[in-house]
Amino acid sequence: MSDQIKFIVEKLNQEPFKKSYNLITFDSLESMQLLQLLSDVLGEIDPKHAVDIREEMPEQTAKRMLSLLGILKYKPPGSISDLSAFRQGLVTGSKPVIHPVLHWLLQRTNELKKRAYLARFLVKLEVPAEFLQDDTVAETNKQYEELMEAFKNLHKECEQLKTSGFSTAEIRRDISAMEEEKDQLLKRVERLKKRVETVQNHQRMLEIARQLRLEKEREESLAQQKQEQKNQLFHAEQRLQRVQLQLKEMHHAVVDSKPESLMKKLEEEIKFNSYLATEKIPRELESKKKSLYFLQKVVAEPAMSQSDLNMLETKINEVNAQINQLIEKRMMKYEPIDSKFSMYRQQASIISRKKEAKAEELQAAKEEMSNTEKQMQQKTNQARELEGSEVLKGDEFKHYVNKLRSKNTYYKKKRLELAEITAEYGILQRTEELLKQRDEALQQQLVIQACTTLAAQHPCSPDNSLASEVDVIWVFSNVKKLNAMVADKKSSLAPVIKELRQLRQKCQELTQECDEKKVQYDSCAAGLESNRSTLEQEVKGLLEECIQEESNYRYINCMKRNIEVQLQRAKEEMKTYVSPDPQERRKAIREQYTRMILEQENLGKKLREKQKVVRESHGPNMKQVKMWQDFEQLMECKSECFLKQQNQTAIGQVIQEGGKDRLVL
Repeated sequence: MSDQIKFIVEKLNQEPFKKSYNLITFDSLESMQLLQLLSDVLGEIDPKHAVDIREEMPEQTAKRMLSLLGILKYKPPGSISDLSAFRQGLVTGSKPVIHPVLHWLLQRTNELKKRAYLARFLVKLEVPAEFLQDDTVAETNKQYEELMEAFKNLHKECEQLKTSGFSTAEIRRDISAMEEEKDQLLKRVERLKKRVETVQNHQRMLEIARQLRLEKEREESLAQQKQEQKNQLFHAEQRLQRVQLQLKEMHHAVVDSKPESLMKKLEEEIKFNSYLATEKIPRELESKKKSLYFLQKVVAEPAMSQSDLNMLETKINEVNAQINQLIEKRMMKYEPIDSKFSMYRQQASIISRKKEAKAEELQAAKEEMSNTEKQMQQKTNQARELEGSEVLKGDEFKHYVNKLRSKNTYYKKKRLELAEITAEYGILQRTEELLKQRDEALQQQLVIQACTTLAAQHPCSPDNSLASEVDVIWVFSNVKKLNAMVADKKSSLAPVIKELRQLRQKCQELTQECDEKKVQYDSCAAGLESNRSTLEQEVKGLLEECIQEESNYRYINCMKRNIEVQLQRAKEEMKTYVSPDPQERRKAIREQYTRMILEQENLGKKLREKQKVVRESHGPNMKQVKMWQDFEQLMECKSECFLKQQNQTAIGQVIQEGGKDRLVL
């Protein structure tokens, strides 16, 4: 913790924060100050978060910080397992929560700046599905996704250019060198134009030279077309050979194939497909339905805390322990015959699992083969569209690759020679121009010096011809001296140039040898890589076999222990059964089962007698029930008749009383 605080204080005292904290002052900061400091650090990463927390509510501050930390992919440390506790600590400015966040942010500020910048454009806005039913909204969302993908591609290209190694200084130097070379070429063109203008019929010669250049370019294009046609012919011949070979193989396959073999293959395929349709796929479908049901059940459950999860894990462990105990008891209760059956059952289950695994591997291999065939067909079609030829395979492809490598080596060698010759030609041309300029300047200087010398020696000489003859003689003598000096310089530079040529030739030979060694290294590395992949496959197969054998070993040990337990129980049972003590003999399992069998037989005998009595009295009892039902109906009818008679008697009395009242009136 102290190292963490030291690191935070050190980073906060540097740019761009420029705080003047020490360990004591930083540790004495209050919760609001810590929250403001965290907000400042987040504002440095993302300028949108550079706000004063006193101007917003604590819930808004926590929500803003949590959203940015989620975008930056911050995970709370292990001591803060509950997210609600972390959120509460962030709201209250708790030191155990703020300090780790500051340490994590200050460790990778530049990386997080980049992530926050990308999040502004790459965090996708979730549009509800009901809004996407509108065509305008769907089109706008599609354009939004396309722009996001375009931004990703442009960002990747920008990062690649940044890390590609090109610097602006190098590019500027190259541009300046190319501009200088362009100026030199323009000067050379101007000089050549001036020299050509003095020649008669220079326009006609230029036209002839232009036609010659065009004919040479045409000759090169025709040679290239000829080479392409040769390559196409070579590829067509190879394709013809492959097709002929395939035709021969198909003929052999047709000759060797029989109806029985074809029927056998079809039967195997039908068995495999029927196994998939009747056993494997329904079982997988049932397991998927169960997992879906459990997932829906889990989703419907309310949110659970860590304590609830711990309680559930404890219950699961207890139930698993009980299941294991019951399995052990069940295995201990098995008879020897049942144990043999259990062994056969386990072997059958192992075989069924192996069968399922092999079926899955076969199905995966078939899917992979179909995908590979589709990809191969697509690549073949693309190759046909681009080059108009089949894709090379096997030895042909290796031969083609070796040929390309040799051509690439030869091309690099010639390109290096051409670059050296071009550089040497440019240097010699520039040297020639400088020497010509120096020669002209020296000639002029010598003439001027000769004239001034003669004028000083013969100031009053009336004979101008004598002065001119002396001038010419003096100039020729000086020219001879300069030529002798140039010859001396050439003779002194000759061994150096000769040594330089030898060194260049040696450099070319070493370069060629290096390229050849590189080709050998590449081929050797490819072979070793293929051997390594085969060895890895073998090791993988051996590991799987080792795991299988280990599981068999454990299963056999478990069966051995079960058999030993059963043998021990059998010995104890035999010892108890042959014991002379009656009480001890009564504890034997055989005696217990005998008593239980007798009790069950007696109980069965009583139940059969009871069943016989019930069966004999069933008919009279049913008649009696019928009589009671008829008697009940008869009584109900009598009750209804009695009630009707009472009602009629009451109505007659009322009518009689009314008649008497009328008579009295």
